[in-house]
Amino acid sequence: MNLIAAVDANWAIGLKNKLLVRIPEDMKFFRQTTTGKVVVMGRKTLESFPNGRPLANRVNIVLTRDPDYTVKGAVIVHDMDELHAEIAKYPSEDVYVIGGESIYRQLADECDVAHITKINYKYEADAYFPNLDEKPEWRITADSEEQTYFDLEYYFYKYEKTENCEQR
Repeated sequence: MNLIAAVDANWAIGLKNKLLVRIPEDMKFFRQTTTGKVVVMGRKTLESFPNGRPLANRVNIVLTRDPDYTVKGAVIVHDMDELHAEIAKYPSEDVYVIGGESIYRQLADECDVAHITKINYKYEADAYFPNLDEKPEWRITADSEEQTYFDLEYYFYKYEKTENCEQR
């Protein structure tokens, strides 16, 4: 399974159920990477999308504790057992965890690859991604040149979980 997120310098991902910043190239990367794939998210993440609608051209799996929650065009699951049964229907490499904070924390250890857009700025935030730089089992296996959006600098990183944690 994969993780995909844009994080700031403190690994923050959001404030009041909104992204910290919308960078067109990051949005394009997200679209290109996840189109035709399976995206796993929490209810609040889904509700933060335009009109609260599932993402087009993807299988949208939404984890919520609300037993009455329904959304046209999304598969709703209510616990980790249901989630695992649903994602088992797809190749692991086609599954992308897209947030929010609690979903990332619950599933990060089950993922092998993380696509992280790191923004060189510290935002006010109330939601965070697990800091992969502090986890010895994760290492950067690919990175981009510095990118800019107005005065923001950012980088695309690919992290992979290592079999041998000593490789870092």
